[in-house]
Amino acid sequence: MTTAALPAANPAPAPTSTWLVLLCASRFATSLSFMVYAGALGPAMQAWGMSAGEAGSIQAAFNIGYALSLVASSWFADSLGARRVFLWAGWATALTGIAFAFFARSAESGLLLFALVGLTQGGTYAPSIMLVAQGVPADRRGAAVGWLLGAGSLGYFASIALAAGLAERFGYEAAFIACGLGPLLAILLATPGLRGRPNLVAGGTARRLRGAFRFLADRRSFLLTAGYTTHCWELLGMWAWLPAFLTASLAGSGGTGTGDAGMRGLWIAGAIHLSGFLSSLTMGRASDRLGRRTVLMAMGLMGAACSFTIGWMDGLPLLPVLAVAALYGFSALGDSPVLSTAMTEAVEPGSLGAALAVRSILGFGAGGLAPLAVGLVLDHATGGSGWGWGFALLGVGGGLATVCALLLPADRPVRS
Repeated sequence: MTTAALPAANPAPAPTSTWLVLLCASRFATSLSFMVYAGALGPAMQAWGMSAGEAGSIQAAFNIGYALSLVASSWFADSLGARRVFLWAGWATALTGIAFAFFARSAESGLLLFALVGLTQGGTYAPSIMLVAQGVPADRRGAAVGWLLGAGSLGYFASIALAAGLAERFGYEAAFIACGLGPLLAILLATPGLRGRPNLVAGGTARRLRGAFRFLADRRSFLLTAGYTTHCWELLGMWAWLPAFLTASLAGSGGTGTGDAGMRGLWIAGAIHLSGFLSSLTMGRASDRLGRRTVLMAMGLMGAACSFTIGWMDGLPLLPVLAVAALYGFSALGDSPVLSTAMTEAVEPGSLGAALAVRSILGFGAGGLAPLAVGLVLDHATGGSGWGWGFALLGVGGGLATVCALLLPADRPVRS
C-alpha cells in the first residue's frame, strides 16, 4: 500500500487508455443491476400485489442503502485508499446482486434484498471518481468523468431494455437473473485494470474533517453540494418512475411502431439512458471547454422544463412523448459529471473522500425519498392528474439546481 497525500492529478503507472477503459467497462456491468427493478416494475407490481406507494418504497429502500454506502465508501476511501475500497465494494455488490437475482420473489424479500444491493453498490461510485481524479489531469478530467458516468448510463440502458423485455415475455424472475449477475462481471473486469494502480491514502482525520465541512464556509462548495442534492431528487425520482410512465403511454397508444415487449423495452431504455449516455460524454467535455457553471445552468433549466411538462403528456402521440423523454434523460443526467468534476476541484485532494461522503448523504438521502413521494402522489391524485403532479414535484429539484448554478462564482475553462 502506498502512503501519500492525494495529488490533484497523479500520473497513471499504466497507459490511461488501459485502466480507464476497464474501469468504464466495470461501471457498465455494475449498472446492469441498478435499473432492473424500474424496468420490471409493472410485472413485479402485478405479481406481488403492490400499490404504487409500496412499489416506490422498494426503490426508496435501494436509494437509501445506496446513499449510506456512498457515505461510508467515500469517507473510508481517504483513509484506506480509493482502489482498495472500490475492490471491496465490487465483490460485495457481486454477492448481493446474485442474492437479489435468485431470491427476490415477494414484496418483502424484494425490499430487503434490493436494499442490500444498494447498500453495497454505492461503494463503487465515489471511489471510481476518485481514481479518475487521481489519474487524469484537470484539463481532461471532465471528459474522463463523463466517460465513466456515460458507461454507467449505457449500463442503465441495457438494464432497462433487458428487464422490460424479459419481464413482459418470461416474467420478472428472468429479468432479475439476467441483470443481477452484472456486478459479478464488473468486478472481474475491474480487477486486472486496477492491479497496477497505486492505493493512495490521505492525511489525518482532522484534515479530512476540515475538507468534509468546507462547504459550510466556502460559497462554491456549498452551492455545488446544494445543487447536487436537488439534482439527485429529480434524477432518482425520474429514473424510478419514467419507465413505468412510458410503458403506460406506449400501452395507451397501442404500442404503435414499438413491436413486441423486447422492442418496447428498447424504446423506453433508449429514450432515458442512451440520451443520458450521450449527455455524460458531451457535457463533461463541454464543461472543460465552456466552464462548469455554464453547463450546470443549461442542464438544470432544461431538466426542470422536462419535469414540469412530461407528466401532462399522457395520452399524446408516441413520438412527442419519446422525444421529451429523451430530452429529459439528457438534461437530468447531463450535470452529473460536471457536478462531480467541479467538486474534485473545489475541495483539497486529501479531503475529497470525506467531502463526497457529506455530499452523498445529502444528495442520495433526498433522492432516496423521491420515488416514494411520487408514488404517494400517484396513489392520491384524482382525475388522471397523478403523472403530471408527480413529475412536477421532481421538477422543483431541477429548478432549485438551476438557482444553485446561477449563484456559483463565474469560472473559466480549464487549460493545460
